[in-house]
Amino acid sequence: MKVLLLKDPKDSGPDPYIKELGSYSLEATLIPVLSFEFTSLDSLFDKLSHPECYGGLVFTSPRALEAIKICLKEKSKKEAWSKSLKQMWNIKPTYVVGKATASLVEEIGLIPQGEKAGNAEKLAEYICSREKPNSSALLFPCGALKREVLPTALREKGIALESLTVYQTTQHPDLQQSLSSYFSQQGIPASIAFFSPSGVKFCLQHIQKLSGDLINQVKFAAIGPSTAEALQGAGVTVSCTAGSPTAQELAAAIHTALQPHSC
Repeated sequence: MKVLLLKDPKDSGPDPYIKELGSYSLEATLIPVLSFEFTSLDSLFDKLSHPECYGGLVFTSPRALEAIKICLKEKSKKEAWSKSLKQMWNIKPTYVVGKATASLVEEIGLIPQGEKAGNAEKLAEYICSREKPNSSALLFPCGALKREVLPTALREKGIALESLTVYQTTQHPDLQQSLSSYFSQQGIPASIAFFSPSGVKFCLQHIQKLSGDLINQVKFAAIGPSTAEALQGAGVTVSCTAGSPTAQELAAAIHTALQPHSC
């Protein structure tokens, strides 16, 4: 059976989602959905240069780490980071959602906390259990389309969060063409997995058009609760949501949803 994954391929090496689905004899294909434009990078590094002003860092997206890695390509900034800034930030907590974000935090030399939280709601609970109200603000590099769940939960507990938009999300230029090619060559997949609310926004209409009356046969999967909410909000029945945002959890959920007895 075929599974369509609406996500970017991994930068290097085999993609874990294709591998995990393959272990269930499911044939997965990736289609990149999003493009990212990085912004405010000078402002980002300026804030990173003053760890004494903040209580820690919060990352809910791998893209925010990519923004930092772009900054660190500059020799002088890389030296400043390696020489002292990295150590100064490591005295403070670096809160993250998910394994992908955690591994990128480790790549820049920081120690992630809270990666098992799995979503913004649970990460907010985790942070609130560790931070004192009215202490120094946590720095939160994020995207323009960030959800307000985490900022709202922290604000209600008196925990200051300073957000900085470091990337904009747009539709991948080849998305429509890639979807059309996939459906004409491979047919309608048994399952389609979405990885972000933005993916729902950019893809769903095209998929509904390409599937026609057969769309009811497709099992729709979501990587997490916010993506599931976006699908439900668009009138789509979600067959499964990954227990945590990992390849293993999503593959297992799709496998279960595709069983004949599953409803």
